[in-house]
Amino acid sequence: MIKNIVFDMGKVLVDYEGHKVGAVFMEDEAERKEVCTSVFDSQEWLLLDMGLISEEDALRRMQSRLSTDHAKEMAELCLKHWHEYNMYPVKEMGELVRELKEQGYGIYLCSNASLRLLTYTTIIPGIEYFDGVLFSAEVKCMKPQKEMYGHLFQRFHLKPEECFFIDDLLMNVEGARECGMDGYCFADRNIDALKECLSKLNE
Repeated sequence: MIKNIVFDMGKVLVDYEGHKVGAVFMEDEAERKEVCTSVFDSQEWLLLDMGLISEEDALRRMQSRLSTDHAKEMAELCLKHWHEYNMYPVKEMGELVRELKEQGYGIYLCSNASLRLLTYTTIIPGIEYFDGVLFSAEVKCMKPQKEMYGHLFQRFHLKPEECFFIDDLLMNVEGARECGMDGYCFADRNIDALKECLSKLNE
């Protein structure tokens, strides 16, 4: 019997545009591309999600690839403020979270995300209904590594077979299944299809 619904965050509960913050601070298209590529399309970004590097060290490495002092200043601004501009709650998913909570499910979050977002969970629709939140940077591993799911189960005292996982990446859903937690790939962003699937969980 499924007792808990586990959500991914990005492109499930929250939409994400990685370079949008660049347009806020930079008018020059070439500079904007250079800066955003160095910041958001970087190894350091992954290391931040894994909790393996500080933001200060990440910024220094990102800036080292940039060609001008102004670009380096813009990189600092983009890294400092990205979460304010790049993320948007999916309202319909907040309503779904509320409905699932009212049906008696435990609601959890398991996301590849940096420590920064631990102070910005209000962006997550329906966050008031969540029973637990786990970000990859807290435990220094990432989905689909089995260790990530293991931390989820251990921290919140969950049984894998009683959980159902929703993620936009099939490899993450498959990783969950290998750990005993069934799931649904939300890649098509079809909320009606997701609701239909959830309605049949315990039939």
